[in-house]
Amino acid sequence: MTRVAAIDCGTNSIRLLVADADPVTGTLVDLDRRMTIVRLGQGVDRTGRLAPEALERTFAACREYAAAIKEHGAERIRFVATSASRDAENRAEFTAGVLDILGVEPEVISGEQEAEFSFTGATRELPGHEERLVVDIGGGSTEFVVGREHVEAARSVDIGCVRLTERHVRNDPPSAAELAAVRADVEAALDLAERTVPLRDARTLVGLAGSVTTVAGIALDLDAYDSGRIHHARISRERVAEIVRTLAAATHEERLAIPVMHPGRADVIVSGALVLLALMERIGVSEVVVSEHDILDGIAWSMTG
Repeated sequence: MTRVAAIDCGTNSIRLLVADADPVTGTLVDLDRRMTIVRLGQGVDRTGRLAPEALERTFAACREYAAAIKEHGAERIRFVATSASRDAENRAEFTAGVLDILGVEPEVISGEQEAEFSFTGATRELPGHEERLVVDIGGGSTEFVVGREHVEAARSVDIGCVRLTERHVRNDPPSAAELAAVRADVEAALDLAERTVPLRDARTLVGLAGSVTTVAGIALDLDAYDSGRIHHARISRERVAEIVRTLAAATHEERLAIPVMHPGRADVIVSGALVLLALMERIGVSEVVVSEHDILDGIAWSMTG
């Protein structure tokens, strides 16, 4: 048994998992799991740089996480940074800040490594060994991974809920033309992904990250976000399509009023949900299996080898 602390810093959010990992029994027992919306990728698509206020929000979250890690007495820490920090000109400033606060350097991983962690975290506890497609819809990028027990093919593409929203959405609610532009971007990315990942071969679609779990929470009509209810929920394609239509027609304030909606996700959820729907329609699956276990859990498992 090893007590580990895994940190996943994406474009939109930074998340912490402190857990006891037992590779012999295959169990990962959560001690502390939390998420903070920091919007590290704010404006990166346009400026190529991490904004000072985005860095400060991220460092503030890191200070909170450092206190939690110390309190739980984690033996190993791994900090993985994804899309936004991979693309930014001033990523050295980000690296230095994280090292100063947490004592470890952020590992700016490739999309392929990101996909490997996501697949491990999402599928390790699922029964059976059928071909699965894991989709991880992030803020800046989306990962597609096909495999059984191990990754067979993976591709990261530059569509994510923040990036798509910043590129195309100016109105509230989004106009038909803006939604069409988001959808066109997603379809082009799916074309790209299909060149190297056989998306349509999978028997099961497993969906990860905030856009998917939020859609699931809405589908389940939850009064508040309930990770236990959402984890391994099965949501039909028809229900996803209905939710996309509802979200796209709603104003920012109306989306904020949805009980399971995180305040930091209300402005980008339409784009994220559209990625999920477009994928389901493309590959013809009738439902998505929602997983609360994802890249964070994969990072935690990577420290037990």
